[in-house]
Amino acid sequence: REVELVLPLTYMNTSGRAVADALRSGDREPHDLLVVCDDVNLPLGRLRLRADGSDGGHNGLASIISVLGTERFARLRLGVGGAPQGVDLADYVLEPFEPRELEDVEEMMRRGVEALEFLLARGIESAMNEYNRRPAGEEPAGA
Repeated sequence: REVELVLPLTYMNTSGRAVADALRSGDREPHDLLVVCDDVNLPLGRLRLRADGSDGGHNGLASIISVLGTERFARLRLGVGGAPQGVDLADYVLEPFEPRELEDVEEMMRRGVEALEFLLARGIESAMNEYNRRPAGEEPAGA
């Protein structure tokens, strides 16, 4: 399959414009789209694929939903963990990862690429079933 990668050069909060332009220039629809983004609500290293849904508090997704006028596009969320107490969330997500986190980040990126290849070969539902499972030994949120 042919795949086009787009990296908006806009601020995240206005990334919807860049995504809409990319869809128009490629004569594609929102259902052809897969957005890859960070997620502070997932532990560092976790992946979460979704076929559609709300922005979940993510300003970049909110911008895309607003400009496209739909939530009906797939997304791959990459867990970066929440900001430590007393640290501004906007500052936290712009900081580089700590050296102790790099192994988890590299593994997440490897699995993210694997999940995307799986999605292209077998579809979003199969990819969600395969990659949204909690890793063995990981406690559920709130446990």
